[in-house]
Amino acid sequence: MERIATTQTRLTLGVMTLSAALVAPGAAIAQEATPTYSKDVAPIFREKCEACHRPGYIAPMSLQTYSESRPWARSIKNRVETQQMPPWHIDQSVGIQSFQNDRSLSREQRNTIIRWVDGGAPQGNPADMPPAAVFADDDVWNFADLYGGPPDLVIKSTPYTMLALTQDHWWKPEVPTGLTEDRWIRAIEIRPTTVAGRKITHHALARLQQEDEDLGAASDVGAGLLMEWAVGKQGEIMREGSGKLIKAGSSIVWDIHYSSAGEEVTDTVELGLYFYPKGQEPKHRQVLSAFSSLEGGSDNLSIPPNTVTATERFHVLKQNGRIENFQPHMHLRGKGMQITAVLPDGTNRVLSRVSNFSFNWHNNYVYDDDAAPLLPKGTVIAVKSWYDNTSANRANPDPDQWVGYGDRTVDEMGHAWVNVTYMDDEDFQAAVAERAERTATTDEDGE
Repeated sequence: MERIATTQTRLTLGVMTLSAALVAPGAAIAQEATPTYSKDVAPIFREKCEACHRPGYIAPMSLQTYSESRPWARSIKNRVETQQMPPWHIDQSVGIQSFQNDRSLSREQRNTIIRWVDGGAPQGNPADMPPAAVFADDDVWNFADLYGGPPDLVIKSTPYTMLALTQDHWWKPEVPTGLTEDRWIRAIEIRPTTVAGRKITHHALARLQQEDEDLGAASDVGAGLLMEWAVGKQGEIMREGSGKLIKAGSSIVWDIHYSSAGEEVTDTVELGLYFYPKGQEPKHRQVLSAFSSLEGGSDNLSIPPNTVTATERFHVLKQNGRIENFQPHMHLRGKGMQITAVLPDGTNRVLSRVSNFSFNWHNNYVYDDDAAPLLPKGTVIAVKSWYDNTSANRANPDPDQWVGYGDRTVDEMGHAWVNVTYMDDEDFQAAVAERAERTATTDEDGE
């Protein structure tokens, strides 16, 4: 028995030794793999978060340093784990997934942040910190060097005073452009006028109001949105050979969302337009239209209390076009929106879907060059939106109310801002062929 016991003891010790040999290195690797702020997390914050989370901007705290970030670690994990932050609401299970301005976190980035918090949110070696992020200078016109001077026309909203402590406000003045002749726009910049203004400006829309019968596609609001400002977005340079037409006698209808910042601030938003030289017209016209999702028009939107409602509307492209972006617009009951192209041959193609819309974030999803859909004339654009007027919708101010169409936040809307670059048949076929050749070359290179 003693010999058997000794043998068993030796066997047990051998197994324990073997287990230790197998487990110990893994444990060491796991310990070494715990992410640190300096080496692993800060680069993610630089790329995806600091446009908002830096001093003087709309976010409630800065994430530029470890001392600023560490107290918020648990909150950061919650927002990242539930995909509330960064605000990017495109449904990743359907439609186009390649965007020029994608600020979403990859699964790997989300896991890195979560493991960092779970591991105690260590700082790591400060020498591992990435270089400081470089942001566009908000005090200068950033396209001025490109075009040899400041914008050709600057249009300011009328001043608005936001109290130190108050509810969010929406300021909607109309300001004439002062133009006495039609001009073609090749680039646009937009920004709050002062540094203090950037603390209170959540976003700003500049809508173009003008007589225009030749838009090339159905639009419920005329020439549509000219430009939007949101944190991290400075402007837009038109694609080569394309531009936006602004007409004599036009005006800008502003829609500016202000939030209080603990101090009284008076500010304006300014729009800078760079024109093509007189007599030079771009080959293609871009139009940012509002494709409604409301069947039968805005008067037909009626959302009963404590219900989920969906509505869909169809628009026919009168010309060939390239779809540049997708920006859904709804209010507090808005839950989701989908844009689908029904091609002339009957093929259905879901372009994009937002399944978790938030009125707090008016995201504009700009397609990559080789992902932006090229659609022939006759294509039907189907825009579908759905609304949650129940208590399950945390943004819903009162699920017991009937809700109809209107400008107030407690009312509802439903449209997608869609920028379309129109082309004639010859140019469209050339664009399709160039896209196919470029894509084939990329596939062959394995990139």
